[in-house]
Amino acid sequence: MINSDVEKEIFKYNVSRETLNRLVDFSKILYEWNEKMNLVSKNSIQQLWQRHILDSLQLVNYLPKKFETLTDIGSGAGFPAIVLAIFLKEKMPNVRLKLIESITKKTVYLNDVVQKLSLTNVEVINSRVENTVFKNTDIVTARAVAALDVLLSYQNKIGNSETLGIYLKGKTYKQEIETACKNWDFKYMVTKNKYSDDGVVLQVSALRRKK
Repeated sequence: MINSDVEKEIFKYNVSRETLNRLVDFSKILYEWNEKMNLVSKNSIQQLWQRHILDSLQLVNYLPKKFETLTDIGSGAGFPAIVLAIFLKEKMPNVRLKLIESITKKTVYLNDVVQKLSLTNVEVINSRVENTVFKNTDIVTARAVAALDVLLSYQNKIGNSETLGIYLKGKTYKQEIETACKNWDFKYMVTKNKYSDDGVVLQVSALRRKK
């Protein structure tokens, strides 16, 4: 299920064998649930480690040295949220993660993962972002959820001017930034995705709505 090359790549993130084992356990749970519901496509699950787990794990390089809360939007199959939660459980155990997922059956799956992996740092929220009531999260993450303009409206709702958005984006990211700039003022940084030929990691900060 996991080969030596993938192991070497994961250990580049300075994780313990226990964290690696927890990632392996996560992959097993995902495979089991994917037989019941379409969490990950049949094609991409064959490349689970490269396309999904490592793709999510790279985001740890963009996390600040100090923060308290991280909110993932549209958590779905658990990418990047569960992978980050597994990493943070070891490295920053005091960080609390909120996983927002509007589809109830996916929250059942996510709660099963949380329970089986003892991710006490995670809260799964069955809701749309528009209906959430909390504010001032430090970090917002999302992967394959919505266009940047929509993501920024979510970041604005649950964050503040200090909140950092970290988004995995595809080849349309330039157009998405251009569109978002019509409604928002923000600083951003684009970095090439290590595990996707046409993907990027997009960091957004100092967000405010244009008047």
